[in-house]
Amino acid sequence: MTSGSPAGRRRFRGVLARRRGAPSRARRRIGAAVRMLAALALAGGVYTAFAPGAFAEDNVQLSATAQEGKQLYDNSCITCHGRDAQGVEGRGPSLIGAGSAAVEFQVGTGRMPMTRQEAQAEEKKPAFDKTQTKQLGQYIQELGGGPELPADGKFTEDLNENPEALARGGELFRVNCTSCHSYGGAGGALSSGKYAPSLHDVSPEHLYAAMLTGPQNMPVFGDNELTPQEKREIITYVTVQLQQDKDPGGLFNLGRYGPVTEGLAIFAVGITILVFTALWIAGKS
Repeated sequence: MTSGSPAGRRRFRGVLARRRGAPSRARRRIGAAVRMLAALALAGGVYTAFAPGAFAEDNVQLSATAQEGKQLYDNSCITCHGRDAQGVEGRGPSLIGAGSAAVEFQVGTGRMPMTRQEAQAEEKKPAFDKTQTKQLGQYIQELGGGPELPADGKFTEDLNENPEALARGGELFRVNCTSCHSYGGAGGALSSGKYAPSLHDVSPEHLYAAMLTGPQNMPVFGDNELTPQEKREIITYVTVQLQQDKDPGGLFNLGRYGPVTEGLAIFAVGITILVFTALWIAGKS
């Protein structure tokens, strides 16, 4: 069969069409690859523009206080939390977005810097004074933003101006806090070796910072969950009622856990008295 025959011409046209189609398929593949790369670049650019860490760079203009805080951070915190507070896997989380309130609580109570990795950071004597703590907090705040303590420094309610604050604070405390910290604020054990600490010696400032940032297993009580006034009312109840020699629910100081321990004690003592009374009566009869 020759190329001049109808069948030969058809075969020739088919081969020619396949040869012409090959560059077209290659161009389509190259075009798809280019579009994919462009989409990835666009997604990366959007993330870089809006992610909090995008602003945590050395060229961020820091205030004088934040610059002092950066020096303290580079000397004491960078090992665990990394350059520009981005975090180090297996050592410490990123602090971008943590805010100055988290620093006020963690550093101000001595929980940070940690001496060793544990289930929970222990409260201890602070390694930095109040001025240095505020400098560190300002650096973290300017680096990535986050929760801040009230600028007016008001952490409790004035009972002369708001006499109902104590009662409302007690109600809010019982609803939101007693499941972990107990009715008397003595704290309690949690899972995996963690615990809710006692509230008997915590300052109003640190109580507010804890509610705002949710350290350890504690949930975050943002202003949408508890308004600033409600936070101050809870702190008023804790500082006035629980941090003084008053035990909610009873007369005796049995661990300051409220009515539960007193009820158990009364039950145990009462049953014992009844048993001995019954035996005495039986012996007399």
